[in-house]
Amino acid sequence: MNAVTDMAKSHGEELAHAKTLGWLARAGLVARGVVYGIIGILALKLALGDGGKATDQEGALQTIAHQSFGKALLLLVAIGLGGYALWRLVRAAVGHGAEQTDSGFDRISALDSGIAYGLLCIAAIGILTSSGGGGGSTKETTGGVLDWPAGQILVGVAGAILIGVALYQAYKGLAREFLEDAKTGEMSEGVEKGYTALGVFGHVARAVVFALVGYGLLKAALDYNPKEAVGLDGALRELAHASYGPALLGLVALGLAGFALYSIVDSRYRKV
Repeated sequence: MNAVTDMAKSHGEELAHAKTLGWLARAGLVARGVVYGIIGILALKLALGDGGKATDQEGALQTIAHQSFGKALLLLVAIGLGGYALWRLVRAAVGHGAEQTDSGFDRISALDSGIAYGLLCIAAIGILTSSGGGGGSTKETTGGVLDWPAGQILVGVAGAILIGVALYQAYKGLAREFLEDAKTGEMSEGVEKGYTALGVFGHVARAVVFALVGYGLLKAALDYNPKEAVGLDGALRELAHASYGPALLGLVALGLAGFALYSIVDSRYRKV
């Protein structure tokens, strides 16, 4: 048993330091940027009354697929998302990369994002093979879970976790903690200022959306009503219909677009 454990640990160490994994991680950051860029642009067009729509990550993948050379572009995005998921899962398992060591919280965060982006990669493959992209809507999924034993508790916990993630995203942005993950010494002064601004704005915008999704799940659990649950697209629609909705949606949309640009720049400077 010890021999098997030692072998697995050795292979994990090799993979964590592999240059190929580093390149996959950087490709994944670009893919993440593309997805968030589409979501942000469509939401901004909706805020401006220019024919946009509120969509989520899977909807962004569908949008890519419907463009000229969409299948080829979506294949590249799927490879990037898969690479990003693999990198995050390796970081969760090993606790470090070639250029950085992770805390216990970092490893939990890596596991969460690795699973999420792995599922998004599967959704992209489903679209490519015309077998659909994934499960039903957030309301349908929540309704199914609510009927499970302890379903209300599970949905409530999921909502609380998302609100916790939102708070952490806001802290990470406002405290500029994300700079610790970047090779700022290789940036010019102008690049660092732009990178910092995009990171702060983008993380706060993600925090707003995650908080709305988490709040919807908590409401669904407390009221035993899956109609209260919303996904990313639903959260953006709620912003559009709130007081000063177009202005709020426009700000969040710009933030998501900023996070997209931050992700793409991060693919150059991220410590992997």
